[in-house]
Amino acid sequence: MTRQLELVHLSAAEIVLLYESPDDDRLFADRSFANPHRVLMNSPSPLRWRVPQVRRNQLVNKWFVRFMVLRDSQEVVGAISFHGPPNTEGVIEIGYEVHPHFRRRGLGTESLIGMWQWAVQHPEVRTLRYATGCNNEASQAVIRKIGFHHRGVQIGEDDGPEDIFEMSADEFRLSWHA
Repeated sequence: MTRQLELVHLSAAEIVLLYESPDDDRLFADRSFANPHRVLMNSPSPLRWRVPQVRRNQLVNKWFVRFMVLRDSQEVVGAISFHGPPNTEGVIEIGYEVHPHFRRRGLGTESLIGMWQWAVQHPEVRTLRYATGCNNEASQAVIRKIGFHHRGVQIGEDDGPEDIFEMSADEFRLSWHA
């Protein structure tokens, strides 16, 4: 939980159902929140990568999708997820999206910090990574404000050239009291 958000983890079954049957009434039947903006319900969605990972190994789901639920209105305003569990070097990468109506309110920053505070409690996580389009000034401003350092460029599967930003888990814990 953050100041404005509840980061609600989705189960492996919920991720699959959301991907395969986004209009299924069971998705929100027992929830105290609603998804009026259809976050993750329309394609393209990162669920196309997460569902195959979960089907291969449900244990990796702990690293995956959380809805960003605005505490005041109890509506889903975005989603955030690590791309997978930490790799053999302890690097974990994250991605997020805030619905356009809710951008520029600090929700992306808040959700990133909340997820990383959770992740650095796991000893296998040694490096936090964030990649963003080389021309995505808003995203780069967020990551620099948090204190990440530019480490290079990679070619993203969907997005082309991306700047890579990283911070050690130790540095994050010191900076953000995690």
